[in-house]
This record gives sequence, C-alpha cells and structure tokens, in this order.
Amino acid sequence: MRSMLPLALIAALAACTDDPTPGDATTAPQAPTKSPAPVAPAPAAVPANPADGSDRQASFAGYGDLRFGTVAADMAQAWGGELKEVGKEANPACYFMTPAWVKTPAEFNFMVSEGRFARVGTESERYAAPGGGKVGMDVAELQRLYNDALQSSPHKYVEGGQYLSIDASGVAPTRLVFEANAEGIVSEWRLGLLPEADFVEGCA
Repeated sequence: MRSMLPLALIAALAACTDDPTPGDATTAPQAPTKSPAPVAPAPAAVPANPADGSDRQASFAGYGDLRFGTVAADMAQAWGGELKEVGKEANPACYFMTPAWVKTPAEFNFMVSEGRFARVGTESERYAAPGGGKVGMDVAELQRLYNDALQSSPHKYVEGGQYLSIDASGVAPTRLVFEANAEGIVSEWRLGLLPEADFVEGCA
C-alpha cells in the first residue's frame, strides 16, 4: 500500500506555490515619464539698423522711446544715455541736447522748447526720417517715396533751394521738413511739434 503524504503537508505545499516569494514580487507599473515641454526658441534679435545701415527710430511721435513733449529732465532716461546741453545758457527757453558721441549738433540733435522735447533734426545720411527719407536723396526720389505728398516752398536762404514738408496724420501736431539745396539734393531734415518744426534758424 502506497504511503500518503499527510494532508497538512500537501496543503502547505499548495500555499507556497500560490503565494509569490518576495523575490518574485512584481512592482506596480510606473506612469510613463513625461517628456519636458518643448521650449520655444527665443525670438531673433531685431537689428538696430536695417540692411541699408540707416537708423530708423524716428517717428511722428518722437525718436525711439523719447516722445515729443517729454520734459527735459526725463529725456536722458527715455533716451537711455547721456545727453549734452547745447546753448542753454544763452537761451534757457530753447536749446538743444545731443548724445555724447555727436561731434557737432548739426549731425544729430534734439530741440528743447519751453522745457520739453520738441524736435529732432539731422544733417547726416545715417538717419532715416519716418517714411524713409534721408539726407543725400534727390527731390524726385523723395517725392516718389512720399507719393508726391510733400509740400514744397522756397528756401529762405538758398537760392533755388526748397523746403519739402508733410504733416502727421492721426498723431499730435507734428511735421516733417526736408531741406533741399539748389541742386535738388536733401541736405537735412527735421521732425517735431509745431511751430518748432518750421524754425529755420535753430530756435527761430
């Protein structure tokens, strides 16, 4: 007669088979790791000057962050750099401010009238007026650029020269004025509030 395993031993063996040992235990499935959110590339820096090299910060509202009407004491902060006063001792009511790197005021200047920024002007080819007009252009090219909207009047001191001007549209009363010599070449431009934009002798 075959020997039989005790019933208690059989039950114990069955229990060992059904319950996994600690070494066989499976870990709970982990949530998939999230990929880091894509980082948008930084916008490309806008060059200070366009391909033609001209400075195009001038607008009928001012020059860059420096707006017409800004009080003189706040102009350097709005400009973002040092500004030198020119002619203030002789005429505190109307004088000019220029960046530190400007050699002569005619090169590039800001007019202060009655304590506020009133006009920007230049005789340099480096700066473009609103709309793209620049020193060195001829009158025909300038008129094409402004769709023949520039108003012409005789120059006060240059025989055969002329002033060509256009008023702002929808902006505070500002005017852009080009001066052209007898050969029809733009020699300077100025932009600002009225009546300062029309001054032909500095502050007069």
